Amino acid sequence: MEHISQLTAEIRDKAAYPDILVISRIFLPKEAVIGEYIYNRCLQDPERVIVLAASCSGDKVFDEGQQFPVYRWFYPKYWRSGCVGSILKPLVNIVCSFFLAIKLYFRYHYRYIEWGHGYDFPSLLLLSYFLPIRFFIYLHGNDLLCTLHNPVLRSLFKLTLKRAEGIVCNSYYTEDYLRTALRLDTPTHVINPVVRPEKFGNFANSSSLDDLRVRVRQTYNIPETAIVILSVGRLVKHKNFDRVIDNIPLLLTFGVDVHYIVCGQGASESELKSLAHRLRVDKRVHFAGYVPERELAGYYAACDIFAMLTLLDARANSMEGFGMVYLEASYFGKPVIAPRLGGVLDTVKHEENGILVNPNSGYEVFQAFNRLCKDQQLREQLGRKGKELAKRRTLHRSLYKSEGRNAIL
Repeated sequence: MEHISQLTAEIRDKAAYPDILVISRIFLPKEAVIGEYIYNRCLQDPERVIVLAASCSGDKVFDEGQQFPVYRWFYPKYWRSGCVGSILKPLVNIVCSFFLAIKLYFRYHYRYIEWGHGYDFPSLLLLSYFLPIRFFIYLHGNDLLCTLHNPVLRSLFKLTLKRAEGIVCNSYYTEDYLRTALRLDTPTHVINPVVRPEKFGNFANSSSLDDLRVRVRQTYNIPETAIVILSVGRLVKHKNFDRVIDNIPLLLTFGVDVHYIVCGQGASESELKSLAHRLRVDKRVHFAGYVPERELAGYYAACDIFAMLTLLDARANSMEGFGMVYLEASYFGKPVIAPRLGGVLDTVKHEENGILVNPNSGYEVFQAFNRLCKDQQLREQLGRKGKELAKRRTLHRSLYKSEGRNAIL
């Protein structure tokens, strides 16, 4: 990590000077979907980007290993959780990103800013007036929602988007929601997240994945011949884990030797455990708790079916902007059962890499589980197609296609 006090140091000797400042309050090594998205973007053009982000645990060692310069604004450790942090962080994000972006401009004379999310956008709006730059702003879903309920924020946010060179949405669903909520003439671009294999650790070949599969199954005393269903996410009501648990006794009745592994923590954990106990499937439903990203490969390898039946919940002020876990499951060649809604439709193609269902229809959900559990050939077919789809990507340099040759440096 380069500290902001070192701005007088010489620019690294490179064939091409960086001309894009990427700003994000969320960046690796902090585990977060937005941080992973922004990091993957930077890896596409390491010679062109400079990163400005909030500090987090382990950032110094991480930043020193990157191919591009990374600068951080500082958070005291006691701010990283609790009430004080939640109140002061947004203000610190706005102030620090604004002033440090100006300092970095006088060092690098960058031409573009890519703002990694919709949060803390007033800083970006001010920078667009203070600096001779053009900018792109990324939207992921919840960052769009959080600005729409306050009339002042909504007005300022709309002004920011109007001044943008372009808006980058993580899914077509986010793009459609944006167009409906704020009628804008600003060009929009859909660039889906991608899977970065390195985040899951070092599994170099199929034999290492087979070893991980066996190890995870042995941990929960699951026979190799059993069907394993996997879910990964926060244990909250609208994620609908209870609907999967409801289907375990039904599948057992229909002769399927099935187990269900749930990776994640959250407020609904005790309620879900009580449901499994009440349905007498607590020996078949396994709560793994929080699983670090580097260990998730073993769980994806161990499962036969990946299922998440998330519901839209307006009261939760949350939206399924993309659904990264579905893409990850597909990357590991697993068929997916998913809801027919939101950004999930960018990831799961019905009868191609999974089965889309109405999560409120018990009949549809059970038929999908029963069909996949009993048809190994179908599972393998959907899994193969999923691997293929998971490798497709749109490069962020397409935002600069008007530059001609410079766009593909």
